Amino acid sequence: MNALSRNGSAATQPSKPKTAPRHTLFDDLQALVSGALLVALGVTLLGQARLMTGGTVGLAFLLHYYSGLPFGALFFCLNLPFYYLAVKKLGWTFTLKTMAAISLMALFSEWMPQMIRLDRIEPVYAATMGGLLAGVGLLALFRHRASLGGFNVFVLYLQERFGIRAGLTQLILDAIILMASIPVITLRSVAISLVGAAVLNLTLAVNHRPGRYATS
Repeated sequence: MNALSRNGSAATQPSKPKTAPRHTLFDDLQALVSGALLVALGVTLLGQARLMTGGTVGLAFLLHYYSGLPFGALFFCLNLPFYYLAVKKLGWTFTLKTMAAISLMALFSEWMPQMIRLDRIEPVYAATMGGLLAGVGLLALFRHRASLGGFNVFVLYLQERFGIRAGLTQLILDAIILMASIPVITLRSVAISLVGAAVLNLTLAVNHRPGRYATS
C-alpha cells in the first residue's frame, strides 16, 4: 500500500528504474559478427574508391597503399600492442570481445572483395556509405562492450597517465595519417575521405549516448 502523506492523501512512491537485462552469449556473438561484417563492408567501399579514414583502420590503409600488403593482416597486427593497455584499463571481458571483433573484421575485410567486385563507384558515395556502414557496425560493437581497439585505447591511456586530452591526441593522429596519404591517394581523395569520417562520427554521436536507451 502507498504511504499516507501529511495531508492524509496517499503518497505515491517513486518506482525504481528497471535494470536492462544483460546480453546473453548469443547476443554478444551475433553483435560481434554483425558489427564486424558491417565495418568490413564499409572499409571495402572505401578501399574500392581508394579513400582513407582515421584511426588504426586508416593506418592499415596507409601501409596497404604504400606496401601492397593485405589490409586485413596489417589491421590485425597493428592492434596487437594495444591489447596490453586494453586489459589494464578496460578489463579482460572488454579486451577479449575486442580481440574477437578485430579478428573477425580482419578476416571479413579480406574475404569481402572476393564477394563484391565493383567496376565503378562514385568516391563521394563510397565515402558516405562506407562511413555510415562502419558507424552502424561500431554501434553494434559498443552496445556489447567491444570495439575495434587501436588508437582509442592508446589516447585514453595517454590522457589518464599524462593528462593529455584524448580528443586532441586522436585528432592529431588522424591528421598525420591523412596527410601522409596524400602522395598515394591525391589531395582530392583525402578531402572526400573527410566526408566519410564526418558521417561515421556523426552516426556515433547521434546514436551512442550513455543512458539514452535505458529502460524506465
